[in-house]
Amino acid sequence: MTHGGSAQYTPPHFNQQPRYESALAQPTSYSPPAPAAPAPAPGLPSLPVPSKRGRTVSVWVFGVLGFVLLALIGYFVWALGVAASGVGMVLALVPFAIVFFGVRLIDRWEPEPKLLIAFAIAWGAIAAVGITLLVDLALTLAVGVRSDAFSSVIQAPVVEEIAKGLGILVIFYAGRRVFDGPVDGIVYGALVGAGFAFTENIQYFAISLIEGGGGQLTATFVMRGLLSPFAHAMFTALTGFAMGLAARRGASSASVLGAGALGLIGAVLLHGFWNGSAIFADFFALYVTLQVPLFIGFIIAIVALRKEEARLTEQRLGEYATAGWFTPEEVAMLATPAGRKTGMNWAASLRGDRRPLMKQFIKDATALAAVRQRAVTGRDPLAAEDERALLTRARATRAALLAY
Repeated sequence: MTHGGSAQYTPPHFNQQPRYESALAQPTSYSPPAPAAPAPAPGLPSLPVPSKRGRTVSVWVFGVLGFVLLALIGYFVWALGVAASGVGMVLALVPFAIVFFGVRLIDRWEPEPKLLIAFAIAWGAIAAVGITLLVDLALTLAVGVRSDAFSSVIQAPVVEEIAKGLGILVIFYAGRRVFDGPVDGIVYGALVGAGFAFTENIQYFAISLIEGGGGQLTATFVMRGLLSPFAHAMFTALTGFAMGLAARRGASSASVLGAGALGLIGAVLLHGFWNGSAIFADFFALYVTLQVPLFIGFIIAIVALRKEEARLTEQRLGEYATAGWFTPEEVAMLATPAGRKTGMNWAASLRGDRRPLMKQFIKDATALAAVRQRAVTGRDPLAAEDERALLTRARATRAALLAY
């Protein structure tokens, strides 16, 4: 596509002889819906959508989480009071929002299903916290005497990371068809961690207010809310990364579980090191010399993974281009950051500002590449069904973009 106010663009010929051998990438005999002038919005009931099977969580699971949430609310009100808990919750929204929008930037062009995103956050904020509190209570009753050092450096990392990791495992089994690779694993792990940190921060902020007033609350907020908002997200993202890497390679469920266990070990060690630096060493010295570089390395790793994901997306869409569904120029526009930026600018120059259509075109094409990858690894029995829906949507959206 070119810049300017008019569409200098020639769509591919869809009636040409397919040249790609795989049936998954071949044009099918169905007729996509005709675009309505001037520019129909994809997402109308007339356009198909990918199947929701294998990419959602049962509403009954949310019902169980709702009961646990009521128990947690009762606990916080009883232990900390309404006022302190309310202040803690408001302040805890700040680091949560930082992490949430950071994660959404990672997942911008192939957003995970909203229900799975909500479940990841809810599991971390409710189920993982509930499991942690129950284990802590059981150990306190069994042992009687607690060591703060043991609790912070050993117990908390092990129990909390296992509790959070269970949420990623549930997401993998419930939404396996959209758990495509390491980036998805990082997204789900970070969201579980963000949910857990949100509830934990409510407790920390409320206790600081009760015990030390505004001064101690400010210090705690700066340390937990501003200096280290990504801590829990980063820990649990290691578990998700390992599971996503195994899923990308088409590993069996047992292999994905084993990979998750290895990632969990890394999460526990990193979590323990983080907590230990606040007890046994100069936290701020280690924060500057080790933890900040570690976080920078984490960001660099995510950037590298996204580049690899873009390369794979371009490769899979290139297979459709071989079959005549896209032009090579469209593949570059749909799969690469520079191409997407050019496409969005081009769409903005069209009559009526068609950036929403271009954004949908990019998202559907990215999802199509992921479907193709799942088909190649043989782990998605519904790949052909989703492929037909996404190809229909992509064709209709292209027509809408080019409508005068």
